[in-house]
Amino acid sequence: MPEKKQFRAIKGTRDILPPDSALWSRVEQAARDVFANYGFGEIRLPIFEETELFARSIGAETDVVSKEMYTFQDPLDIEQIIQTLVRRGIDPTKIHLGEGFSKPQIWDALQQFEWLTLRPEATASVCRAYIEHGMHTLPGNVKLYYIGPMFRRERPQKGRYRQFYQIGAEVLGQSDAPAIDAELVEMLLVFFRRAGLGLTTLYINSIGDKNCRPQYVELLREELRKVKDQLREDSQRRIETNPLRVLDSKVAEEQPIIEKLPRIADHLCAECRDHFAKVKDELKLRGVAYEENWRLVRGLDYYTRTTFEVTAAGLGSQNAVCGGGRYDGLVELLAGPPTKGIGFAIGSDRTILSIQESDAEGWKRRLPGLAVFVAWMGAKSYPAAVSIARKLRDCGVSVELPPEEMKFKKSLGLADKLGARYALIIGEDEVASETYTLKRLSDAEQKKLNENDLLEYLESEKRSG
Repeated sequence: MPEKKQFRAIKGTRDILPPDSALWSRVEQAARDVFANYGFGEIRLPIFEETELFARSIGAETDVVSKEMYTFQDPLDIEQIIQTLVRRGIDPTKIHLGEGFSKPQIWDALQQFEWLTLRPEATASVCRAYIEHGMHTLPGNVKLYYIGPMFRRERPQKGRYRQFYQIGAEVLGQSDAPAIDAELVEMLLVFFRRAGLGLTTLYINSIGDKNCRPQYVELLREELRKVKDQLREDSQRRIETNPLRVLDSKVAEEQPIIEKLPRIADHLCAECRDHFAKVKDELKLRGVAYEENWRLVRGLDYYTRTTFEVTAAGLGSQNAVCGGGRYDGLVELLAGPPTKGIGFAIGSDRTILSIQESDAEGWKRRLPGLAVFVAWMGAKSYPAAVSIARKLRDCGVSVELPPEEMKFKKSLGLADKLGARYALIIGEDEVASETYTLKRLSDAEQKKLNENDLLEYLESEKRSG
């Protein structure tokens, strides 16, 4: 008999288990609460989209599109592909043998069918939904947020996975007022505080618009060509494809070279300079501290004017937990109406890792955890245990009810191991007197309570945290 295979999560993916999953839920709920306070509504997007959506919006020459996307032929098209090949005189059964066809013939046949991609980011999908559902007709700015997994073919490392998670928000409408940029950043930092993230730093920049950025990009390309031989292979390639990405380089020997390159702040048009100055004024008005970083250019083609990034402790050199910026014109690029846009994407994996590493044990203490372990003894006490457990749960109190009778000492031992705050003791005496013994496990303090007093006490404990 063949040896049974033990299956494991694919490299670059992982299972999120308790108590980590409780922290994830708490962070995501903080996002929902804070974003709702700023007037944002949740949008739930498909996991995959047409490949062209990302190629057109992100940029065909970006690393995301050229190297990192998970793209596949729609399996529903397979039968149609076979029929098309037969009509063109190609025997489908011989394709794998390399007989009876030429590669151009096959490629031509395949091109007419749909290619799909697991979403590597969500801004393009939000813009697609905005266009598809005519959301430009809604009053005011459209404010949306999303929470979910994204997919990129990257080398797994600390805080970076092939299936990773993002929390993001987008504002779409007719205005590019600097106050919109500043309020979005303010909301972001409020969320980080609510989520329990420690020390963070906000970096901001302006990368200009279609009136001034092309000239800067060409100037940057010319300067990079002069030092091409001193750069690594990745940076050499980016000189022609996306020179702004060279500014993102973390290679130590490239840093002195990059520091001498032209800075975009010196090449902004008057309108972009004015917009950036007003964004900074709006941030100061809100008491938001920031640092300017001229190398903050973002890696996607659709960004324009304001860009920003937030870094956090505990993550080493790859310490960014959020990036975002303005993308006026992206909706038009996707065949939608003229629209201004700005948004951000939070790396959930890195955010949670930073919370855990900056407060190794404290984050666990702040989780809700198990409130009550019902220690019932004797067959006559079981119905009462089932009844009170249901009533406590109806009040929002977390309860563990053992399915089988346990010895008292063993029962309290399990309650302690599970991290319960209280043991609710129900024996024949409690059933007869219609009272319950509530034992606080931290200090062994006990009190006898009737049902109403018990429910009221534990419900108030839950409210007070």
